[in-house]
Amino acid sequence: MTHRRDFLAVGLAGAGLLVLPSFARSKPRPKPLKILVMGGTGFLGPHFVEAARKAGHTLTLFNRGKTNPERFAGADYRDVEQLHGDRKTDMKALEGERRWDAVLDTSAYLPADVTRAAKLLGPRVGQYLLVSTISVYAKTDTPNQDETAPLAQLADPTVTEVTGETYGGLKALCERAAEAELPGRTTVVRPGLIVGPGDTTDRFTYWPARADRGGEILAPGSAKDPTQFIDVRDLAAFLLRTLEQRSFGIYNADAPAGKLSMGEVLGVCQQVAGAMKAPKSTLTWVPAAFLEAQKVSPWQDMPIWIPASGDYAGFGRISSAKAQAAGLAYRPLRETVRDTLAYWRGLPAERRAKPKAGLSAAREAEVLAAWHAQAKQAAG
Repeated sequence: MTHRRDFLAVGLAGAGLLVLPSFARSKPRPKPLKILVMGGTGFLGPHFVEAARKAGHTLTLFNRGKTNPERFAGADYRDVEQLHGDRKTDMKALEGERRWDAVLDTSAYLPADVTRAAKLLGPRVGQYLLVSTISVYAKTDTPNQDETAPLAQLADPTVTEVTGETYGGLKALCERAAEAELPGRTTVVRPGLIVGPGDTTDRFTYWPARADRGGEILAPGSAKDPTQFIDVRDLAAFLLRTLEQRSFGIYNADAPAGKLSMGEVLGVCQQVAGAMKAPKSTLTWVPAAFLEAQKVSPWQDMPIWIPASGDYAGFGRISSAKAQAAGLAYRPLRETVRDTLAYWRGLPAERRAKPKAGLSAAREAEVLAAWHAQAKQAAG
């Protein structure tokens, strides 16, 4: 799925010229932009900063200086300006007459945060790009929803506590706040689960890491169950593209709906881990009903997996057709798995001993033993 554009060169004999056909000539490089990043040192931010620097853009980061403060320190990053403050309590560093072509907001969870930033920066920026989430949709059981689907609404829109129940509704209000302050100059990108090297949540990482341990792997549901996620580098490239092309509006940024299955993901994890000298592994697929009886939950206990039917069947099948038409491209799954596993292997042993998502080895073995016992009993 890697997005590659190979240009064909045609040599004119005797003329000493190298000409590209009109359909293959490279487009002019976008003009350099001045981009302000709200955040920038967490997971998505650094990948965006690196992509933007490589493309020749000028970056200013605004954050508290607490998350990975050394990420862009040193002589190699003298071109990256860093301003410190707090978007909730201290935005003095962003006051004044300075102008930016665009703002990338990766760190907004409350609408008041967006309103505060957009009101201050609105007169001095051309485009406000807000990273939202596919969790904004009101219905989670409906496959193939696109950007026009109804959004979640909070019973109390003044709530400020971000929980599993309020997260989507608050993000929807963040989107509304951005558009209210900068009408016609807002871009909203709604990613699904963001994965790849640098991810600290371990949600997708659980599977490459689990394949790396070898042995019998508890595989949830069916190999045909759909799933979705997006490599952080592909998302960063798409965010940059929307700024370079001045693309406004709303885009779901996720894998193609219904094209990626749990069987494919786990199979690639096994193949990549094996190529990286991991012990041999096997998959044992355990039905969703049995996992529910064992109190093994989708997503948290079995990351990236949602049963193909039920209240959350829409996840794994969110339409990203509009973003693809606007230039969202995907690298091969194998590359995402390989780089994620390499990142995981490079973490300290004490960190790898305490993964933040997925079943523990002991709990996995317990559930597998129960499944085999039931199967044996059923066989008589």
